Amino acid sequence: MLADLSPLIAATTQWLTRSYPACGGALAAALGEVQARQAVTVAAWLRYPTPTDAALVGMAGPGGSAALDWLTGADATAHDETDDFAWRTWVDEVVASWAACLLTDDALARLAVAAIADGGHATGVPVQFRRLVSPDARDRQAAALLRHPDLLAPVAGLHRPALHERLDPGRALIA
Repeated sequence: MLADLSPLIAATTQWLTRSYPACGGALAAALGEVQARQAVTVAAWLRYPTPTDAALVGMAGPGGSAALDWLTGADATAHDETDDFAWRTWVDEVVASWAACLLTDDALARLAVAAIADGGHATGVPVQFRRLVSPDARDRQAAALLRHPDLLAPVAGLHRPALHERLDPGRALIA
């Protein structure tokens, strides 16, 4: 069984970076992708905390990007048919939503990174998510669209309550 979340992480990162592209050339694109990948990785590790969870999503599939594409106005069927869009089937809507929440809220990102520190995914490997939890001015400039709370609000709002529940199950949410 597949207990590796890398296809889901790669596809969801690609969806975020295509939907909210970096501004300012190749370096900005790389910085934006790193930030998106870190947010998606944290979100995926929170969503699928055990090898069994990861194996189950590997078998069942994460659901694809169709609802996200509709929500953001990006109609995937309107693209050139010669393009390969099979990767879109590996996009996870909940992970994308949680990643959007983390990208737009530094305090929530720090809380999420702290929550995965005790998880099984990072065992034995020191994992740092500096560009996610403490981005510098260059990071913020490169990912201006990717970190813009108003632009990401529709995606972040989809599953924000579930993220808060995952991070603090005893706390009642106040909207």
